[in-house]
Amino acid sequence: MRILFLGDVVGQAGCNALKQNLPKIIKKENIDFTVVNGENAADDGVGITQNIFDEFLSCGVDVITSGNHIWDQKETYEFIKNQSRLLRPLNMDKNLPGDGFTILNSRTGLKIGVLNLMGNVFMKKCDDMFACIKKFLENKSLKKDYDCLVVDVHGEITSEKMAVGHFLDGAASLVVGTHTHVPTNDARILSAGTGYMTDAGMCGDYDSVIGMDKNNSIKRFLKEDSIKHFPSKGEASISGVIVEVSRETGLALKIDSFIFGGVLNNTK
Repeated sequence: MRILFLGDVVGQAGCNALKQNLPKIIKKENIDFTVVNGENAADDGVGITQNIFDEFLSCGVDVITSGNHIWDQKETYEFIKNQSRLLRPLNMDKNLPGDGFTILNSRTGLKIGVLNLMGNVFMKKCDDMFACIKKFLENKSLKKDYDCLVVDVHGEITSEKMAVGHFLDGAASLVVGTHTHVPTNDARILSAGTGYMTDAGMCGDYDSVIGMDKNNSIKRFLKEDSIKHFPSKGEASISGVIVEVSRETGLALKIDSFIFGGVLNNTK
């Protein structure tokens, strides 16, 4: 069973790259299930709209995770209510709409659990992530409730993401970080069999400042005339990770970072 996870899709450049290339990537890489973080997919680089959500599903995405920008498009408050394929972090306020966990079938009929979490350090306020994970594990388990568990840890801090990886080692198929928009070179299988990568990077234009227009970003740091950050519109790189999961154990057999197109074009 092969799972593709892609990092934060940023603006039109990221969306266009996904729509144009994801179907052939899924076919070429023999992907059974695809998870994408879509919290930066809207035209202004924050949030996701119903139209973009529908476009992602039509090009092969199975589940869309998110993070701190999930509510930046007001329409999300409504359309997320009835969507099992769009997640917001589980440890957000329980009174908010939507879910942070879902189980869906892969193309081969296996049950895939997807858990969306958000870190507590240098992020918007949310419930304690580790307490949330502990409670989750008291009620759900690998191979009992699902054949595979993919965990998106949306957070700023490397140490926090690594700690989650080790905490879930043996209980998840893949733990992967999002939010920083820069892919890390540490994809590996942890000691108890969980695939791990600190950050999947972004699907966006890397000739930028984490997906935003580089010239405007520099002006903001220089405190010169500038406007609100807006996404760079050059050719995007698609960045993430592919993990091969055992049907018998639900644990990782092989894991590799994945980068396609754009200025990072150093794989596939």
